[in-house]
Amino acid sequence: MSHHVRSALPKNVLTWAFVVLMSILGLMEAPTPAHAATAAPTPAHAATAAPAATHQAGAVASSPAARAAAVRAAAIRIARVRGARIVAAAGAQHGKPYRRGAQGPVAFDCSGLSSYAYRAVNIHLPRTADQQYRTARRISSGAARAGDLVFWVSGKHAYHVAVYAGAGRVWHAPKPGDRIRLAKIWSPKEVRFGRIGV
Repeated sequence: MSHHVRSALPKNVLTWAFVVLMSILGLMEAPTPAHAATAAPTPAHAATAAPAATHQAGAVASSPAARAAAVRAAAIRIARVRGARIVAAAGAQHGKPYRRGAQGPVAFDCSGLSSYAYRAVNIHLPRTADQQYRTARRISSGAARAGDLVFWVSGKHAYHVAVYAGAGRVWHAPKPGDRIRLAKIWSPKEVRFGRIGV
């Protein structure tokens, strides 16, 4: 193609042709002609959009508080997904028998079940309910979310632990002769909520 003919074509058409060529070579995804025609910004638009984008990027980059909030929000989203997996792991043991000192997969005691559920997300809890209680960070019942731990406490010691399933219910291994089941939280005055991680 001669220089005269090439310069007579609009720049966005040349860009589209280049992208199509690159896509044929497998180096880039080809847009439709309509997309290429509308995607190319006019010089005036580029001139006004660039400073605005730079200003917005600078505002985010210059705000440590905004960055910290974004990181925390992402961590909470990840924690919610992790919590759902913990609840699913506990619920998958439904109907299995209680056995003192058992940690699964055939039978469980209360802390054995919570430990087993947390191992599904690669978190290793201490062995007993009281040790788990001392490891967990205290949270209010209003702040509790699925996957947190629920403890029954007498004095300063936890004697039972369960996995919070949400809506005031827990997965737990109740007592000898009983089986793992979903139950409503009982004896609320003895209950404390705890969280591992964020």
